[in-house]
Parts: sequence; structure tokens; C-alpha cells
Amino acid sequence: MFDTLWTRDIQQTLENFRRTMDQVFNDVFGSTSLRPVAGESTEWTFTPAVETGWNDDFLNLRVVLPGVREEDLKVNIQGNQLVIEGERKQPENFAKNGGSFRLPYGKFYRVIDLPSGLNYDKIECRLHDGLLDIRLPIAEAMKPRRIEIQSGEPRKALAA
Repeated sequence: MFDTLWTRDIQQTLENFRRTMDQVFNDVFGSTSLRPVAGESTEWTFTPAVETGWNDDFLNLRVVLPGVREEDLKVNIQGNQLVIEGERKQPENFAKNGGSFRLPYGKFYRVIDLPSGLNYDKIECRLHDGLLDIRLPIAEAMKPRRIEIQSGEPRKALAA
């Protein structure tokens, strides 16, 4: 009985470790899965990793897309969602020369819910060095404003 409980505890610990490591790799490299595309056979797809950051004027997004060309990428706004989709094409003659694939190839799709208060008319996108940088300006009405405090004349306390 002791061996059974001890074995079960080790199995649970290893399973928790595996799940944690899977999550770490998904956070760093994006998740991968087999998903059917409508009207097509099952193919290898992935979800690219996204970094976010704010400053006083912009919401900045960085999408990791190594090996993706501009003509294979599409970025759209639908309501309050940013939709990024495209395809990372497998290099020609790579597998024939004995190369092994470390990155997933195929179609990808990512939807990012955006907060309210952004100016969608002035979005900037730039693809460089395997990174897609997206700058979403914060609307003037949503930026913090300082309110001046006016000092008044001192008032006398009323006697009771």
C-alpha cells in the first residue's frame, strides 16, 4: 500500500510538472495544435505569442512571427477585437537537405480583445525581423488629465 501511494504521488508531481512546462512553452513560443480549417483537411496550425505594453500615449503589441512575409499576413479590426491571421510557409528544399523543423509551419490565427478608449483610425503596424509591432493610440478623452486645485480664502469657523 505504501508503494502505491508513493507511486501515485510521484505520478501526480510529474504530471503537474509536465503541465507547467507545457504552459511555459506555450507562453514563450505560442501554442500549437491540430485544428481543421473549414473546407480543408486537418493541418498543423499555431497561435503566435503576443507581448503587450502601455505608455501614456499608446497600447503596444508585439506578435512573434519568425519567417512570415508581409504578403502572408493580414491584420483586421472587428468591433473591439484585433484579428491577426496568416501563414508561415515551409522553406523550400529544407527537409530535402536533412533539416529538422523546430517552428510550426502552416496557418495561424490570433484574436486579441482590445480595451475601450483606443483610437482605431490611427493604428500603426510594422513587420520587421520576425516581429509584428502594432501601436494603438489612446484616445485623448481616455488620457489622464491633471485637475488644478484652487485655493480659496480662509473661512472663519462659526461659533456654536
